[in-house]
Amino acid sequence: MGIIRAAKLGFDYFRYEEEGKEPEITRAIDDVNLDIQAGQFIAVLGHNGSGKSTLAKHINGLLVPTEGTLWVDNMDTSEEEDIWKIRQKAGMVFQNPDNQIIGSVVEEDVGFGPENIGVPTDEIWKRVDDSLRATGMIAYRHQSPNKLSGGQKQRVAIAGVMAMRPECIVLDEPTAMLDPNGRKEVLKAVRELNEKEGVTVILITHYMEEVVYADKVFVMDQGRIVMQGTPREVFSRVEELKELRLDVPQVTLLAYELKKAGVDLPDGILTIEELVDALCQ
Repeated sequence: MGIIRAAKLGFDYFRYEEEGKEPEITRAIDDVNLDIQAGQFIAVLGHNGSGKSTLAKHINGLLVPTEGTLWVDNMDTSEEEDIWKIRQKAGMVFQNPDNQIIGSVVEEDVGFGPENIGVPTDEIWKRVDDSLRATGMIAYRHQSPNKLSGGQKQRVAIAGVMAMRPECIVLDEPTAMLDPNGRKEVLKAVRELNEKEGVTVILITHYMEEVVYADKVFVMDQGRIVMQGTPREVFSRVEELKELRLDVPQVTLLAYELKKAGVDLPDGILTIEELVDALCQ
């Protein structure tokens, strides 16, 4: 069984406009089933309002299902007595790193989480060192976070979560507020955590180029999972993705248009190198 599992997961938002009136109900998650294995790199796609961020908050126990069940390492997120353990298993990184960074010095911020749960001092500093190295931020440990770039701040936020030693890290559009260089920095750190540290990564994103490295992709629309598969399988379905108001990587779209024009190319080309090789054959 996977480290993250969902069965018939449903969630409703209730909006109360006037006292005494029935609330307005919005179905944000609808009959979602998941089985994510330990060590996988998972990407979740969807346009704004598709339910992907709501799903992310369920994995960390920030939201409790209206229907169905979500388990983190076989712990039911609706069981209040397990919620602290669940949040240690599944760490969360949000869009804006400024909302997660609270320390005046990088190493102090990264060490805050372990200190807060009573980790011994020697172990805290070992975790700080390991996490800063894993995210490529060891050289900035004595700096103020306020002097860092957006991408560097986000890597510090990731290091702070990693210092808690989670088995899974959920990243809710962590590059949405960054420039292209910042996005590359964060994606590189996330990939290394997955490949070198064996951390299960669940990346919520709308940047298609970030998805090509995933083991599996889930596409959401109106609270449901409407498509899933490897990046190659998903990005081979260009017209369906367009109908869902989603893009594909630029090189994938170029290959798709060339194929439509009569060039003999395979479906689901993901990188420039793949396209060059296919054209040279």
